[in-house]
Amino acid sequence: MATKKTRGIPGPLERTRDRFENWRRGRRLGARIPQRLWNAAVNMARSYGVHRAASTLGLDYYSLKKRVEEHDADAPRAAKTDPDENLPRFLELVPAPMGATECILELEQPNGAKLRVHLKGAAAPDLTSLSRGFWGVDA
Repeated sequence: MATKKTRGIPGPLERTRDRFENWRRGRRLGARIPQRLWNAAVNMARSYGVHRAASTLGLDYYSLKKRVEEHDADAPRAAKTDPDENLPRFLELVPAPMGATECILELEQPNGAKLRVHLKGAAAPDLTSLSRGFWGVDA
């Protein structure tokens, strides 16, 4: 079957629209859209936006938006980027140039507790042990 090329519609979205049109031609009256087509529509909405996907595929905007939101909520938490999720975080400290004789190290816990260490001179404490003790992490 030859696909008609529509101006301004990306290829993947156009192919998905053709899949919906084929399904609509052969469906029973009142039949629900199959899950595989909804999954394709959700992918198109995530790539091209809910409005564009819904209007191109002939779907209700709010139904598609709801399915996109449900899909995002069901996605694994590991894939989401929550800045506080993997606390504590450790930062590798690179030795300072020989001329530097002073620095300030600040540590903060999610509950708001803060530790500030002002280092002067060449002697430096064991910063790994200090930070682990502050965050309560076992070695």
